[in-house]
Amino acid sequence: MIELLDILFRSPLLCTALAGVVGLLVGSFLNVVIYRLPVMMQRSWRKECLEYLELPPEPEAAPFNLALPPSRCPACDAPIKAYQNIPVVSYLVLQGKCAHCRNPIALRYPLLEAFTALLSIAVAWHFGYSLQTVFALLLTWALVALSFIDIDHQLLPDSITLPMLWLGLLLNVFGVFTDSHASIIGAAAGYLALWSVFQLFKLLTGKEGMGYGDFKLLALFGAWLGWQVLPLIILLSSLVGTVVSIAVLLIAKRDHRIPIPFGPYLALAGWIALLWGADINKLYLAVSGL
Repeated sequence: MIELLDILFRSPLLCTALAGVVGLLVGSFLNVVIYRLPVMMQRSWRKECLEYLELPPEPEAAPFNLALPPSRCPACDAPIKAYQNIPVVSYLVLQGKCAHCRNPIALRYPLLEAFTALLSIAVAWHFGYSLQTVFALLLTWALVALSFIDIDHQLLPDSITLPMLWLGLLLNVFGVFTDSHASIIGAAAGYLALWSVFQLFKLLTGKEGMGYGDFKLLALFGAWLGWQVLPLIILLSSLVGTVVSIAVLLIAKRDHRIPIPFGPYLALAGWIALLWGADINKLYLAVSGL
């Protein structure tokens, strides 16, 4: 084990390649999380509503969580064997079709696996063989799950956001990404910044412009990276969100009354800040002469 760690320490290329392989495997698991976690949340809410209304509980259903039931084809319900579930490779070997019924497999699954691997490679290349790499990978994977759940359901689950927020605060007690003072202030400032925008928008328009999950996500970034990067994250996410939203409305002809999730833009901006936030801030200060 010590020899393996020494090899990884001496070979950045091998360390990066290992991160890519792990990213592929994690990406496969994230496909499960993205699909199942919202269903689990909805079932839990329904159960709580029935209890609150003092209505009879529904019949006990079969276990449904991140581990059970095993993966099955949504078309023919045939179980997917382990060798048919190798990230990206199985999709290519099976030519994008179920091995049993030959119905098409959604292209999204291998793309998300490959996307997660590419992000993991970028993180490992940037931070190298370090403790930062381990935790930056965890944050990256959490952001992928949050982003796609928000795209699908306009939800940013607390079961992902809050543990990651607390983890960021704990890490920075030891100065992993920033100091503890910047982390604590960042968490509070991140939440209050978007909460204030939310309240002002609601006061002026009578509508809710974003969800509370967005406040918690920005607080998460404040906890991990410190208050110094919050202006950059807000600026980048707002800029990208505005451009993409206008493009979707004009090109895809999407109804402007349908809400567009803000979480993915925050996640993208936060991930950029994770890798290059300090450098971008330094460049801005140098160019502006401040």
